[in-house]
Amino acid sequence: MPRKRSTDDGDELLARLGSLTAQARERAELQRTQVELAIALQRGMLPRDLPSAPGLHLAVRYAPACYGLNVGGDWYDAFPLPDGRVGLSIGDVQGHNIEAAAFMGQVRAGLRALAFATGEPGELLARTNDLLLSLGSELFATCTFVRVDPATGVLESARAGHIPFVWATADGKSGVVEDEGGPPLGIQRGVRYPVVRHRLTSGGLCVLLTDGVVEGPSLSVEDGLEQVVRLAGIAAVAGLESQALAAAVIKGAESVGHEDDAAVLVVGLDGPGPRR
Repeated sequence: MPRKRSTDDGDELLARLGSLTAQARERAELQRTQVELAIALQRGMLPRDLPSAPGLHLAVRYAPACYGLNVGGDWYDAFPLPDGRVGLSIGDVQGHNIEAAAFMGQVRAGLRALAFATGEPGELLARTNDLLLSLGSELFATCTFVRVDPATGVLESARAGHIPFVWATADGKSGVVEDEGGPPLGIQRGVRYPVVRHRLTSGGLCVLLTDGVVEGPSLSVEDGLEQVVRLAGIAAVAGLESQALAAAVIKGAESVGHEDDAAVLVVGLDGPGPRR
């Protein structure tokens, strides 16, 4: 009798283990499907091509987080404006799930649509903020919008709770743009977003990025930005291609110590050396 009971107990244990294994497989498959859906949403909502303009060189790198359900809503965008200038946006939606990825698409589409009514960066962010509040979502987004004139190199930008961009010149100067900025989009009404004007000189570069590139448990945002400043300064002096700088900056995201989306958008102006 004791031997029979032991056999029955063993069979019951095996059955329970089999059931738990099957449940774990189902959860893993569901999680994988959700991650694949979120990544597909992200990629489908990002631009397939970058605009071209004489003398202006754009380069992007985008690395979506794909560990567990840590899929966020970072985005970048670049498109021609009716007056011949080019609009650029980069941002980050709160949260790391399918809802954040979908909200990212709404923000990006809203910015692009409203930019054809007003390309002035401060007014554009204010209108986009009002639009997002009207949708009634509990999510919010940080964002930088830039309007650049390829003919003159004049660059105008406004910032909504986002990290500032990095600049560098061919004569060896580089730094982080100094601007006031405003709160993230989708939090409060009646917000003003100050505009800062910068000039891209011959061979100059600007680097727009999301915080996944420069901030994490292993790296403070100040140190991360300084790292990008050094890379941009070297690239501008050496006349390196914008693509090479974008690749180097996104590579640096590996040192931040977390698994988050990372997006980089480099803007370069023709200089004495080759740059594409």
